[in-house]
Formats: sequence, structure tokens, C-alpha cells
Amino acid sequence: MTKILMVCLGNICRSPLAEGILKSKLDSSKFQIDSAGTSGYHEGALPDQRSIDVAKKNELDITYQRSRPFRKEDFKTFDYIFVMDTSNYEDVLELAENQDERDKVSLILDKIFPGEDESVPDPYHNSIDGFKQVFEMLEESCSVIAKELERS
Repeated sequence: MTKILMVCLGNICRSPLAEGILKSKLDSSKFQIDSAGTSGYHEGALPDQRSIDVAKKNELDITYQRSRPFRKEDFKTFDYIFVMDTSNYEDVLELAENQDERDKVSLILDKIFPGEDESVPDPYHNSIDGFKQVFEMLEESCSVIAKELERS
């Protein structure tokens, strides 16, 4: 089974959306998708209500998810680690112990903007429109990821 982890700062806005979107695109008997945050600020919390609402409008239910912090053990558990922005990327890489672990980590938008180091904006301090924009970006990137994973 291939295991994929989505990572943002608090694990309540972007990474729960990415987890839900990718889960909707892949066979759960072949792929395990989870999410985490580089901080533990919201550990145990539901996704932000605006993420829940945007997901629901797109026929996804992410209310089963609970925030958790990224852990060093995640490098051993997951085959791919997709981070939402360059800050999260650096924070995750700081915990890597070797090149194999570093090679698992990439910016999620590199799938649609290769080599541009584009970040998914954090919509936390934004209106619902920011969450809609984030959903659209993640939808596009997760579609590419799903196609690539299904081929491998």
C-alpha cells in the first residue's frame, strides 16, 4: 500500500482539504492518505469550518479528520510527503535524518508549477473566497498526483 501525507502549518485548513481531495481520487485499498501540521497548535481539532464547508460544497466530507502534528516517524511511515508551502517544506526537512527521507518531501504545487516553488496560500485569516481558491489549487494538483500514482 502506498502511503501519502499532506502537511501544512496547523493541519486545519490546507492539508485536510488536500487529504480529502486525494482520498476521493484514489482507491483506498491501494492508497492511504493522511495529513499533519508542522505545529501542534490545533492537535485533536476538527478542520476549520470554512474548509469543511468548501469540501462539502464539492461533495467531500472531511469532518472525520483530526489535527495532529508532523512527527519524525512519519518519514518511515509515508512514501510521499506533500507540503503546502516553503516554510512547511523547510520545517519538515529539518527533521529528516537522511537523503531518502528528504527525497520523500515536495511542495504540492510543484505538480502543476514544476520548479517554481509555488506555495498554497494559507487561507486562515481570509474569507471563504480564500478557501475556495485553495480548494481549486489543491484539486488541480491532486488530480496530477492521483494520475501519477495510479500509473506507478
